[in-house]
Amino acid sequence: MRDTFNRMIGRTRYVVFRLFLHLSGSEVAPILGTLNRAAREAIDSDGELEVLGEGLVEIGETLLRFDEYWFSAANEGDVFWDEGEAGDYVNELFNDSAERYGAEPDFSSASRGDEPLSIPVTRNVIVMITVAYNGEVPELETDLSNVQALKEGLKALINLHYKHKLRAIQVHYSPAQLGDELTNDQLLQYYPELIPL
Repeated sequence: MRDTFNRMIGRTRYVVFRLFLHLSGSEVAPILGTLNRAAREAIDSDGELEVLGEGLVEIGETLLRFDEYWFSAANEGDVFWDEGEAGDYVNELFNDSAERYGAEPDFSSASRGDEPLSIPVTRNVIVMITVAYNGEVPELETDLSNVQALKEGLKALINLHYKHKLRAIQVHYSPAQLGDELTNDQLLQYYPELIPL
């Protein structure tokens, strides 16, 4: 009833949405390259929304190509009629995502040339995507814990960029550094909301 009233008086509807996607398997490590490249471009652009959106499109398309490795997922969000409240919730989700295990990349560390290269191959990757957008997107405002709904949700995220409806974009992922590994125990401890697909 409140949504109908707010629409009638012309108020803007803001949705803040967060998706967790867990990929598992021996071939998931290449997705970290896409995630790292998008993170570097976001940092280099000082968070320019257009660049962030292009990164989101690339990440979404990559995740869709890697669908055979999708293992579990979860999503959450809320609707706001006040931009400030929506912004506060975006910040809350950003802080929560950043505090999760291994979700903060460190681009400042340089490897020494005399160290032997020995990197464990991670079998688990978690991608956390948080966006704020205007309007209604039924494909995102539903339970995405099944493969078909998740595919439609990722396509809807990509389309939000092209429709210029995105107001905020944040992507976190774990492990965030080359050589780090996300174990099954850490998944249970730091990502308890995940639901097997």
